Amino acid sequence: MSTNHSRIYLASQSPRRRELLKQISVRFDPLLLRNDPRREVHVDETPLAGELPVDYVQRICRAKAEAGWEALLLRKLRPYPVLAADTTVTVNGKIIGKPDNNEHALQILSELSGTQHQVLTAVAVAFEGRLEMRLSTTTITFAELNETRIRRYLLTGEAHDKAGAYGIQGAAGAFVKHIDGSYTGVMGLPLFETIELLQHFGVSTA
Repeated sequence: MSTNHSRIYLASQSPRRRELLKQISVRFDPLLLRNDPRREVHVDETPLAGELPVDYVQRICRAKAEAGWEALLLRKLRPYPVLAADTTVTVNGKIIGKPDNNEHALQILSELSGTQHQVLTAVAVAFEGRLEMRLSTTTITFAELNETRIRRYLLTGEAHDKAGAYGIQGAAGAFVKHIDGSYTGVMGLPLFETIELLQHFGVSTA
């Protein structure tokens, strides 16, 4: 167990992750990587050729945590643990990322319609040369969705920044016929694994 920390940095712009950290009473400051003028802290999220989804999501999560720690050092910020996470959706071993536009989102949701898919969320904490990571795997069964229903959902604007083109906490929650795993993991931050990690780094949680 390391020294106790009163707060952390969150290396994510996701409003869902911010809400979930508040839910477990973790004090945090956002650490926005993309706004850093130093190119070294940029994370390329392009999958490698033949890369398995489980390897991809953990590689990107680790890269985000390491980039967050590097950004902290570059900016000479007070050293607190850096929390990062990455979520990907996979169907039959294929990585399903965020949609490029509404037509792409329609294509993705049509593919998920009436089938099972997995949502993989990796979460990592980095602090002073130490990095630990956990992986949450959730299986979702979607109802059958016709094009009219999908297009009605796309009008909400929820799909554009989310892996798999949907947010379970929004209107798309009605698409979910069955969930086996972590609801908060599907949202982007599995709370059980996150609390376990943060406690290993001496961060108090709810």
